[in-house]
Amino acid sequence: MAEKKETPMMAQYRSIRRELPEDTILFFRLGDFYEMFFDDAKVATDILGITLTKRHSTPMCGIPYHAAAGYLERLVKAGVKVAICEQIEDPATAKGCVKRAVTRIVTPGTILDEVVLDGNQNNFLAGLFRSKDQFGMAMLDLSTGEFWIEESNDVASVQANLSRYAPAECVVAEEQLAEPAFAALAMEATNTLLTACEDWTFEHSSANDYLQRHFDVHSLEGFGCTSMTAALGAAGGVLYYVKNELRRNLSHVRNIRVKNPQDYMLVDETTATNLELVAPINSNRQAYKATLLNVLDSTSTAMGGRLLREWLLRPLNNLEQINARHDAVELMVNNQSYLRSLRDILGDIKDVERLISRIGSTSGNPRDVRAMGVSLQQMPMVKALLSGKGTILESLGNGITALPELVALIDTAIVDEPPLNMKDGGVIRTGYHDELDELRDAATLGRKWLADFQASEIERTGIKSLKVRHNKVFGYYIEISKSYLADVPETYLRKQTLVNAERYITPELKEYENKILGAQERSIGLEQEIFTEVRRQAVEHLETIQRNALAIGQVDVLATFAERALSNNYARPTMSDDGRLDIHDGRHAVVERMPDAERFVPNDTKLDRETHQLIIITGPNMAGKSTYIRQVALITIMAHMGSFVPAASAEIGLVDRVFTRVGASDDLARGRSTFMVEMQETANILNNATPKSLIVLDEIGRGTSTFDGISIAWSVAEFLCKNPAMQAKTLFATHYHELTDLALILPNVQNFCVLVKEKGHTITFLRKIVPGSADKSYGIQVARLAGLPDEVIERATDILTNLEEGEFGDAGQPKIAKKRPHKLKANVSQLDLF
Repeated sequence: MAEKKETPMMAQYRSIRRELPEDTILFFRLGDFYEMFFDDAKVATDILGITLTKRHSTPMCGIPYHAAAGYLERLVKAGVKVAICEQIEDPATAKGCVKRAVTRIVTPGTILDEVVLDGNQNNFLAGLFRSKDQFGMAMLDLSTGEFWIEESNDVASVQANLSRYAPAECVVAEEQLAEPAFAALAMEATNTLLTACEDWTFEHSSANDYLQRHFDVHSLEGFGCTSMTAALGAAGGVLYYVKNELRRNLSHVRNIRVKNPQDYMLVDETTATNLELVAPINSNRQAYKATLLNVLDSTSTAMGGRLLREWLLRPLNNLEQINARHDAVELMVNNQSYLRSLRDILGDIKDVERLISRIGSTSGNPRDVRAMGVSLQQMPMVKALLSGKGTILESLGNGITALPELVALIDTAIVDEPPLNMKDGGVIRTGYHDELDELRDAATLGRKWLADFQASEIERTGIKSLKVRHNKVFGYYIEISKSYLADVPETYLRKQTLVNAERYITPELKEYENKILGAQERSIGLEQEIFTEVRRQAVEHLETIQRNALAIGQVDVLATFAERALSNNYARPTMSDDGRLDIHDGRHAVVERMPDAERFVPNDTKLDRETHQLIIITGPNMAGKSTYIRQVALITIMAHMGSFVPAASAEIGLVDRVFTRVGASDDLARGRSTFMVEMQETANILNNATPKSLIVLDEIGRGTSTFDGISIAWSVAEFLCKNPAMQAKTLFATHYHELTDLALILPNVQNFCVLVKEKGHTITFLRKIVPGSADKSYGIQVARLAGLPDEVIERATDILTNLEEGEFGDAGQPKIAKKRPHKLKANVSQLDLF
């Protein structure tokens, strides 16, 4: 049997598919559907749960084009790239096979309006490149046009950025991705889609040239990045990948900003997780998101929401800039009516940053343009409120540009509530365009004529079931049920026979159909032309609108800080560079706002480099040690980001980095036990902390034997206090009471404990941190509260009594504090447990 000849459409499909990478699914537009064939169809049906069919033995499946967004979301979340192949000519006028072409490729990092993006979080695509000893990073958010670069020789800084910004996709040079160390960095630091691109696109000369052509400049000196070889390589590689390989429009990416790691406090992934800055550790607490971000976020705009997250994960490390933010917040705190007026106006501003990006990439719909117009109407009012305030609010106001002509154009051209799709018509306001109004009138009169024609034909023929109808195939026609066929006039021309009726046309109806349909088609086409012109004029102001959005975001976050300060009783911290930390009546910003929280007991904290460099905190479980040390870290971070803090007063010395070692967790996927994770986190602290760091330690050495654990904890504490290059301010919560003896031998160590009221076998936690050390851990009492059987509790009490008898040496001193002998005795017998 001769092989069946391939159709022109399938030949076209194969030709387009051959040009795409293997890991890409092709959405092939056929009429009102995107069709997938062969292996693409098999992969898609598994992910999407849709039916796999066959036609002429070809596996295939399809989705409605108007519902593609939801399917795209599921595919890209599964790590699949999707190429969108559209019909690029009108099928009605096409000769032969309709021309088609891939218009864009959708990946996790290049989503615009295909799915509903989180308004309060950027959707970054990252580029990574190493040049000699420097790591370069570029971050591009295609949905907003934000594009920035950073360079560092510190691997921890790169890892912190990848975890902080959580890019949806990461682009790396093929050659470097093949290097185990570099691949491990990219893989370990981010759980994203990794894409390898050609090496030459990252090379300095190629990347520099590509960036100059994109920004249409002779040199990158104006951006302040000419010497950043590694960062420019990452930036060039990202832009080339998005524009050339993914075929995306980058016309709205108009600027590249440089970030300097030294300008920010470093908050690494471990610290952000342990302090629950943006995500709760316990996923079961979703009913109330117990995070600092959730407590602080009362932003009025999407730009503010995204920026708040950025400021929280990347606090400032510059005294002047921090105080400038505090000045602006204080101004609004002291003028509540002003604050309310400002926030009311901000609440009417939509996500103009993403709106102009969609409009600029030609995917913006009529509702986007209308929302842009409404938002731009608020700019003069915001600018007026910020004027003359004498803080950074005034400079932010100076950066806002009103666009009255564009606002007027959108307001007069676009209806108040336009349809989502231009094909539905009704986008352009009546009275804006004379020709459009005439065409609409013709269509309206035509519909009235049809109603009158139906009534007159019923009266003339006596056929009461006569209906004038319309479909895309036959246009307008007269439908008569078969019971009245004998009464059909001879002038009716039969067009179609149905089971229960016949369809007819008349010369008069056909003539009027041409008038009606012609007017409707021309009016929709003219509306499209008018809308395209309005959109073009909006894009002319793209850079101005982006600058306005950036200023509005900053004003929104500062106003949010003021609102939170008033609502939650926060105080302005006094910032300095003397290394001191003095908090009076400090509180935990998140715990105190929990719906079921008991009355929060505030506590004082004093840390310095002379007498209170390391604070050892003892006390029972559940008494509040962990809450206390975390609240100090949160207050420090809040102060550095420009927020007021939950305290009666606070003096905060600049901190370059907050370290945390908290809790017990394993990483079995990478072969790391709980104790190994604990030791690696501790090693990171000891190897990277400086005298300007703040360290929060919640237990060390609990994952091994008691003697091993005490030995490690004691040695770590000594290292933190005695190493001249270290001496970082440290809060150390522990159950090893032996560590409290460090205060007897080191002048910069102090002991504090949590007050507990004991009565019989019951204890009451007073939550108050006071000088001194706890004499016991009350672990058995806590076990009793947890519900352990009485028999177990009694036996544990007996064992504890026996163990405590050998705690002190013959001289009455703790054994661990005694000087180590030069030579250990051989044949030391193992002590019996009892």
